[in-house]
Amino acid sequence: MFVVYNPAAGRRRVALLWRVLDFLVGNGVRVELVETLHAGHATALARGAAASGARLVVAAGGDGTIAEVAQGLLGSPCNLGVIPLGTANVLARELGLDFAPRAVAASLAFGRTRYLQPGLMTHPGAAGHDAPRLFVQMAGAGFDAAVVHQVGGPLKRRLGKGAYVVRGMQGLATYGFPPLRVKLDGRELSVASAIICKGRLYGGPYVLAAGADSAEPGFTVALFHRNGPGFAALAGAALPLGLLPSLPGVELVRARQIEVLGNGVQLQADGDAAGAAPVVISDAPTGLRVVVN
Repeated sequence: MFVVYNPAAGRRRVALLWRVLDFLVGNGVRVELVETLHAGHATALARGAAASGARLVVAAGGDGTIAEVAQGLLGSPCNLGVIPLGTANVLARELGLDFAPRAVAASLAFGRTRYLQPGLMTHPGAAGHDAPRLFVQMAGAGFDAAVVHQVGGPLKRRLGKGAYVVRGMQGLATYGFPPLRVKLDGRELSVASAIICKGRLYGGPYVLAAGADSAEPGFTVALFHRNGPGFAALAGAALPLGLLPSLPGVELVRARQIEVLGNGVQLQADGDAAGAAPVVISDAPTGLRVVVN
């Protein structure tokens, strides 16, 4: 078993990692642990492990680490495992994964798998740092992406989810709330923000797209038609109460391809900064299988 560990994401929960590894090794599972050194490193490590014949590569970190590992495994027969060490652990919650160390270890050693169909962000004509980027749970453009771009690693490690709250409150006063142009399967719209969901959950255990299924092709897109700091604050308050999907000014639609138009619009993927528009969002060319309970 090849474990890719992101020390930045998991520093506050490193004890969970070691307890999971202790259970695995104690039950005769051979484990190779490698730490990531920089953004994108998890993808290279996972790709190398898959090419070497690994049958299971485990992402030990948050949703961003999982997405990087998944990108490295895409197109290979290698399964993806998860040790949830991140701030929100949205995919782990989406899949109903256990968080207790013994249960995590048991799932990785003996658990069944389910199909996962990730999304892919492609910047037309871009290369290098703007190369296609895979996401496993959601992507966003607009206010939520602007907040994510302001959440640095040190603040996130110190405050956890509170870092998004702090930057979100600051963003209410500083963000300009420009209109956003998007195309959904060729239909162009002007909205305030858009969140592109593969699964049901957003920001942790909070339901945004109740009908979404991360194993199915296509996306549920949450379109925010109202703009301004007042509505953004209302949406933030409605999310943990389960009221955001039914809030006036919020519309959920299905789409197979989403384009975010205009230059410089900030993007986020799985809670991490993901560059800027223009971008085309579609299903990844293949899916993969992830270990579940």
